[in-house]
This record gives sequence, C-alpha cells and structure tokens, in this order.
Amino acid sequence: VKLYDYGIAPNPRRARIFLAEKGIDNVDIVQVDLGNREQLSDDFRAINPSCIVPALILDDGTLITESVAICRYFEELQSSPPLMGRDAKEKALVEMWQRRVELQGMLPAGDTFRNSGKRWTDRALAGPVNYVQIPQLIDRGRARVEHFLGVLNEQLGVSEFVATEIFTIADITA
Repeated sequence: VKLYDYGIAPNPRRARIFLAEKGIDNVDIVQVDLGNREQLSDDFRAINPSCIVPALILDDGTLITESVAICRYFEELQSSPPLMGRDAKEKALVEMWQRRVELQGMLPAGDTFRNSGKRWTDRALAGPVNYVQIPQLIDRGRARVEHFLGVLNEQLGVSEFVATEIFTIADITA
C-alpha cells in the first residue's frame, strides 16, 4: 500500500494524522512535490489522473483519493481507536462536523489562499485543469472562515472535542 503525499498540504496531512492515531505504520509514504508541480507530471498522472494528493494505491492497484475516503478505508480495516464514531449517533455527528469543517472552514480558507498568491495564478483549484484566480473570493473566503471559527469556538466551549466526547476525524480536520 502506498500513500502519495505532500508534507505541508492540509489534506494529505489529515490522512497521515489519521494513520498515526490508528498506529498504522505499514504504509509506504511517497512524496509528490506540489511546489514543483510534480502532480501534473506524466508519471504522476499515470498513477492518479486527478493530479491530487493524497492518493492511496492498494496492493491490487485500486486507487483511492480524497482524504476522508482514505481514512474510511483504514477505519474499516482497523476500528480501534474509533475515529469515525462508535455507534449510529456518533457516526452521524462525526460526519456532520467533518462536513461542516470541510465546507465552512477548509473550503473558504482554500479559496482565500489559492486566489491570493502569485504561485497559484491559473492554478486556483487543485487537479488537472487550470482555473484562473477570482480575487473576489479572497474577501468572501476570509469572512466565511471568520464566521466558521466563531461556530467552532462555540462548539468547543461546550465539548472537549468537535463532534463527540472522543477524539475523531472531525478534530483532525479542524
């Protein structure tokens, strides 16, 4: 099993933290240099045509992308500790908060970041297609992140962890 990674990118980091929390250390980590746009190379496109990390290649050649899908795979292989909930209620709450953090926190933060830096000119979205930056998304993204951080702080004011009384993937994402 190989996990294609980029050390400072947030989505691969979530998968690595998940593996560490599970105590899973038998995964080969392969670095893909996003700074030099290695994800767009023919060699990496042959592995993952979506040109994104993280990407997990199973021993049978199956490709799994998206950090939460990768985490789900490992949760099913090794249920302890339960990082995606222990019962139906917890699983639903973890999924709810996981989605909130991604859609209300990470997505607008990404909009702000990728639409403001010169490095991301014509690469405002990850993947194989070049998209131009939209400067108007910077201020909107900042406002959305600021609002979400208030929501998150309110939640953490009543609970030690984001979704449930135990540490979960929602905490990793947050």
